[in-house]
Amino acid sequence: MKNLLVIYHSQSGGTERMAQAVYAGCQQDEDVETRFLRAFDATLDDLLWADGIIFGTPENFGYMSGALKDFFDRTFYPAEPHQINLPYCMFVSSGNDGTGAVREVDRIVKGYPLRKINDPLIIVGGFKDEHQQKCEEFGLGMAAGLSLGIF
Repeated sequence: MKNLLVIYHSQSGGTERMAQAVYAGCQQDEDVETRFLRAFDATLDDLLWADGIIFGTPENFGYMSGALKDFFDRTFYPAEPHQINLPYCMFVSSGNDGTGAVREVDRIVKGYPLRKINDPLIIVGGFKDEHQQKCEEFGLGMAAGLSLGIF
């Protein structure tokens, strides 16, 4: 059994809807156990437990959410001796284009080091019903990749 960690932050609810749909997709793979945590609740122990990570954040002022940045601040240096070389991907809810948040997360996680396994899922302009399936497929793709040993 592989372990998949979904860490996200949402203030207005859009990213949370994405996160719930991504999590639903992860749960479709019975060979993967998934933890679903808000960024303020996730810890180094969760990182050490995980075989892969999905980050979720809104783009705020061209940057990731403060809560996700807080997670990185709390875990980066304690994680250093562990060389947590895990696959990751991310999803972003954005009013603009989401690239600022993606760029900054990618920059920080190289130091853990984490390995980016696919392009981010970016939804611009708010979560709509038609995004549900895309988010579920995103989560299932990561879970299936872990369970099959692709990542």
